Amino acid sequence: MKRLRHFFSSMVGRLFVILLLGMSVAAIGATMLASNKRQQEFERQNLNRIADRLQGFVNLLDGNPELRQRLLTSGGPSVRQLPEGARIGRPDAALMEILDDRPGPVASSQVAFTSFRSCLPRLPDLLPPPPRDKDRMRHPPRERDPAFIPPKCRVVTLQLTDGTPLRLALDSPAVAHNGVLAVDPLFLTLLVVAIAILAYIVARMASAPLQRLADAAAALGDDLQGAPMPVTGPFEVRRAAEAFNAMQKRLQRHLGERTQMLAAITHDLQTPVTRLRLRLENVTDEALRERLIGDLGAMQALIREGLELARSAESAEQRAALDLDSLLESIVEDAAEAGADVHFEQPSGAVLMLRPLAMHRLFSNLVDNAVMYGQTARVRVKQVGQDVEVRIRDSGPGLAEDELEAVFDPFVRLETSRSRQTGGAGLGLTIARALAEKDGATLHLRNHPQGGLEAIVRWTSPARAPSGPRGS
Repeated sequence: MKRLRHFFSSMVGRLFVILLLGMSVAAIGATMLASNKRQQEFERQNLNRIADRLQGFVNLLDGNPELRQRLLTSGGPSVRQLPEGARIGRPDAALMEILDDRPGPVASSQVAFTSFRSCLPRLPDLLPPPPRDKDRMRHPPRERDPAFIPPKCRVVTLQLTDGTPLRLALDSPAVAHNGVLAVDPLFLTLLVVAIAILAYIVARMASAPLQRLADAAAALGDDLQGAPMPVTGPFEVRRAAEAFNAMQKRLQRHLGERTQMLAAITHDLQTPVTRLRLRLENVTDEALRERLIGDLGAMQALIREGLELARSAESAEQRAALDLDSLLESIVEDAAEAGADVHFEQPSGAVLMLRPLAMHRLFSNLVDNAVMYGQTARVRVKQVGQDVEVRIRDSGPGLAEDELEAVFDPFVRLETSRSRQTGGAGLGLTIARALAEKDGATLHLRNHPQGGLEAIVRWTSPARAPSGPRGS
């Protein structure tokens, strides 16, 4: 059901529904109109046959006055003399319109409908006697068959050439009229299935360029240096692809200019900062000298982290098969050798296509943060279906719920002392998230139910390395 709701909420599903309903209504409507047209044509042909029989019988009466009475008594094909007492109904304009074009006395005929019993011949001698009362009680009368359609009976009033008036009863078999919805179910099913297949194909074709554009946009978010989008397809699609490629080039240029600017600033500041540090060594006040040297160190660290943040988005490092367990074990061993309380608790055997250097910076940053703020770090790798998670947990006090996302903003430090021993420049987690998103992962923080803060890096259906040698 969830997948079905997702389908109908997508552009493919909406186009499919619109095309299916529109084409189905159009096709069924056209079929019904064609069927109605055929029905009208059949009725007109039937009226012409009735007019032919009437004209033949009237011409016979008009041309044979001596046989007129005998012919009226015996009747003709579907034509006979109207019995007395017949009720006249609504006029039959359609038949009169046809008779107007005929030669002879029928051209001035007046035609109206009447009860079909008026067209039945009188056969009293051939009818069985009416049942007695006992037989009537024993054999109840049969009900009329609901499928029975009585014949149509018409009253024709005209004058012969010699002025003799006639009233004739003209009968014809009833024509069954198809209802508005009288469509063959098999035909209707095949029609809807064919339209559904066609609508789905058209919807897929119409939404395919948008899907390619969405995929290119997602790939651009992961790798700004990726290949441009192919310029193919209809005119509108090519225009969109050209605009997308132009946007990618502008982003690449702006990012390159930013990185170059930061690199130039870092390089140009190194000399005066170093010179200033040497001069500070001559300050006689020891406490003042230490504070000033600390401020210079913070300035240098801020410049380095700003440059690293810019480079993290521009990096052109190629992906390779990376064994997450080996990478994390090496980072944990390095931190443990430095005296930190760090442990690698749960390996997974996951080998993914990632950027090794970027992943090393990412997890080193997270482990260092855990040790700095929480004194310990516990590293675990977990596979959940097709997803892969790396969890790094510390034993610190954690964060407030409204601070779990704010710490990813640049230059946000929840520790207000601004000391390099108790906190950084406020770019560490920003750089970590940029590195994670560059490789298609998400990074978020949460307060662990058993205490401490936990950083979670999660890949959803990541690209796995083919079977072969592993990189680290």
